Amino acid sequence: MAHPQIKQATLRDIADEVGVSYQTVWRVVNDHPNVAKATRSRVQRAVEELDYRPHRAAQMLTTGRSYILQLVIFEYGHSDRLPAILHWGREYGYSIIVTELEVPPTAASVRSVLRETSQMIDGLLFLMPYPHLNYDDLSDLCQGRPFVVVNTKLGSKMPSVVFDQWNGARSAVSHLIDLGHREIAEISGPLDHFDGAMRHRAWEVFLGNNGLEPSLTAAGDFSVCSGYLCAGQILAQKRPFTALFVGNDTMALGALRALHEAGLRIPQDVSVVGFDDIPIAAYFDPPLTTMRQDFEALGRESIEYLVSRIGNLDVPIQQRVLYPELVIRKSTQQNPV
Repeated sequence: MAHPQIKQATLRDIADEVGVSYQTVWRVVNDHPNVAKATRSRVQRAVEELDYRPHRAAQMLTTGRSYILQLVIFEYGHSDRLPAILHWGREYGYSIIVTELEVPPTAASVRSVLRETSQMIDGLLFLMPYPHLNYDDLSDLCQGRPFVVVNTKLGSKMPSVVFDQWNGARSAVSHLIDLGHREIAEISGPLDHFDGAMRHRAWEVFLGNNGLEPSLTAAGDFSVCSGYLCAGQILAQKRPFTALFVGNDTMALGALRALHEAGLRIPQDVSVVGFDDIPIAAYFDPPLTTMRQDFEALGRESIEYLVSRIGNLDVPIQQRVLYPELVIRKSTQQNPV
């Protein structure tokens, strides 16, 4: 027995439902100005209630846009950023193609994937925290299509959205110093990665500025395993330390395991600070003091900036900066010495 097809809602259905013209609904759906706020709200509510799905081919004919973005990823552990970017893409009416390329990024690898999608997309996001491609490289590769880089170097002249890793790391180290710690070890992220290098450099400089020796360090790769192994390397040096700054929460989890196995109590013997505030950080043993990065805000700002560039090529090229926030939990305490 054949099942009846479910009729998809149209713009005219929405217009009839709300009691406005077809043209008004079209302007709202395509995010055009000159629609009263109350009317826009009523139309948007009807769009949700009637489960309207825009016809992509018709959209391309009437607006010249596909309403498709491409997210190109060169990243260690990008999963913390991805959900918010995809969510805000949907909120702005865009589908997102996700392409993951191997590190290090090269012009040839980017050109290859863009060749496959060049006729489909309105703009690009690059999750690319490495110094291998600059603004001129990306402009050439994108061939006039708007793009935004997520988490590039602080101070970059590219259209980008970043966290201030320098001041985030400085806040973490300052917290430990304020608690009276003077021997502060570090497990850094990979030093060819903008975030890893900036957090490491801030630890190094801020300890030096306070007359402390920034020498007890090991470099990981942002994974749990590397945090465990790096903590073992630091412990093997048999040098005293009362605090440990770790370049991300995932490595901090591995480091906590190594410290526990060595018979050290957290925070009584060693205070530990991580970075990111991943969802499970509050459930570590003990709950982790860390620097919160608002990935939801990062996703929103990245999509909003890219969409604004798609709508207006004259939007200024700028770097939007977000600021990590110290979250104090039970893995740090006053140095008892």
